[in-house]
Amino acid sequence: MSGKRDKGSGGNPWVNQPDPDEDDGVEPEDQLPPSPWNLEVQPPPSPWGGQAAPGPGPADGPGPGGPGSGPGAGTGPGGGPATQTSSAWGDKVGPPSLRRPPPPKKRFEIPPLLIPIGAGLIVVAIVAVVLVVLSGGDEKAGPSTPSTPAGTPTAPTSSYQPPPNAIPVGFGVSLVPVQGWTLYTKETRGKQVATYPPGNNADARAFLWVRQKQNVTAQAYLLGIVEGETEEEVAQLGNVRNLPCPKDVLVECVAIDYTATAKVKGVDTQVKGFVEAYRRKDGVVTALDFRTRVDFAQKAEADAAIMKKSVLDSL
Repeated sequence: MSGKRDKGSGGNPWVNQPDPDEDDGVEPEDQLPPSPWNLEVQPPPSPWGGQAAPGPGPADGPGPGGPGSGPGAGTGPGGGPATQTSSAWGDKVGPPSLRRPPPPKKRFEIPPLLIPIGAGLIVVAIVAVVLVVLSGGDEKAGPSTPSTPAGTPTAPTSSYQPPPNAIPVGFGVSLVPVQGWTLYTKETRGKQVATYPPGNNADARAFLWVRQKQNVTAQAYLLGIVEGETEEEVAQLGNVRNLPCPKDVLVECVAIDYTATAKVKGVDTQVKGFVEAYRRKDGVVTALDFRTRVDFAQKAEADAAIMKKSVLDSL
């Protein structure tokens, strides 16, 4: 090596230099076809509406991995430029929405079973209107008298006028006490009068209890009362007997007698009594529950007969 620059090796060693021996008149070799990377690519329309920003032109020199890179990107059939479509997502396909689609509206449907029922109600309403027009069109007609609803018991009219000392029981029935008999105020069902020994207002010698009940037969009401009176006692019951009803308004009249041994302050005491029940046409049953000590029975039964008559008169 001489350390001098070789004069025959000037220029870029990596670039082919023309052979000086070659003829200058020879035509150069055919040029290579233009690179598809230098073709102008139209950008696709934006999926969010509006026009997309133009892409880089040939002078931008897209590099590997840039927009439009990859084999066949940005070209149409036959290697030509890509053409725009009506949708960025394909033919007749809209862009994806970020919102949840609204739920489908529910249609109200009438159940088939209600159709004949509704038709029947309409027919009934039309018939009612026609009847009202035909029967109530007379304006000169006087005011109608309100009628009593069916099934509502009403006390029958009676000419009986109770005395001032009568005790009202209910449903137009009252009780007139005899002298020496006082009202037992603690009783809340019906009315009860009792008579006491002198100086003793705790142990009644006899009582008469008038009470009432609806929608029951006279015999059933009578048996319930006598069973309650003789409960926990040694009792002997008579037979239920029919009584002649003293008034036309009565439809069922029954009675029963009994005797029993009751405990009075731990001492066995003989008692006797009767229960009578009277059912009216309006369904109200009035029962008379009489009970007395045997040693006071004569006076008590005489007073009870007078008070029973006052009750029957008011039925």
